[in-house]
Amino acid sequence: MLITGAASGLGLALAREYLALGDEVILTDVHADPPAAVQGLPGRWSYRRLDVTSDADWAAAAQDIDSLDILVNNAGIAVGGSLETTSMESWQRIVDINLLGVVRGCRALAPKLGRGGRLVITASAAGLVHAPKMGAYNATKAAAVALGETLDAELRPRGVSTSVICPQFFRSGLAESLSGDDPKADEMARKLLTRTRLTSEIIARRSVRGIEARRVVITPDALATFFWYSKRFSRVPFLGSTRLIGRAVARQG
Repeated sequence: MLITGAASGLGLALAREYLALGDEVILTDVHADPPAAVQGLPGRWSYRRLDVTSDADWAAAAQDIDSLDILVNNAGIAVGGSLETTSMESWQRIVDINLLGVVRGCRALAPKLGRGGRLVITASAAGLVHAPKMGAYNATKAAAVALGETLDAELRPRGVSTSVICPQFFRSGLAESLSGDDPKADEMARKLLTRTRLTSEIIARRSVRGIEARRVVITPDALATFFWYSKRFSRVPFLGSTRLIGRAVARQG
């Protein structure tokens, strides 16, 4: 299997889970050499530098890899802020990584998946339910969910399933990628990403169960599941609650 964004956070936790199952894992990230956390991994693994925004890096990976059982498009960043405070540069960066990075990965390596293969995309609960002050992040993660559901329909006929992981905020390195366009929104995002009992390891363990069950949308925690089902089956109260949150955020500036 190959995992992007695997040097830390959920990518590294997923690698540990699959290595413990005896799988051979190719960990990829933007670092030239594997960081210390990767170097200490047990099991059968290799590391390659792969920037998900680089067509050349993806082409090289496709040339070097003959076949895969699992492809995990995990690399991503976070951007907080309202529409007017989020710069076009931040929009372009997050779209290039969170959405087009997944598209490049699927185009390059999905053809390497044989019958029984699994294609995995790390999205977010923000791709299912959309809170204020997170427009850029919400949009790219919603697009990732839509892409995953589309690819599931396209690839199932040849025996390849697609799963999209949609957790709520959990402790990972995602806070380090915040753009700084809106300091207040960034600070709130940091609190949500750090003041939670959920860790990358918990999310990875639960996600692997969903991947192995070939579930299309995986909500690996109770709150993400609650929000998603609330939106689906209690839409009017759900919209009312999100608008109340929007008004509260507006009052706080």
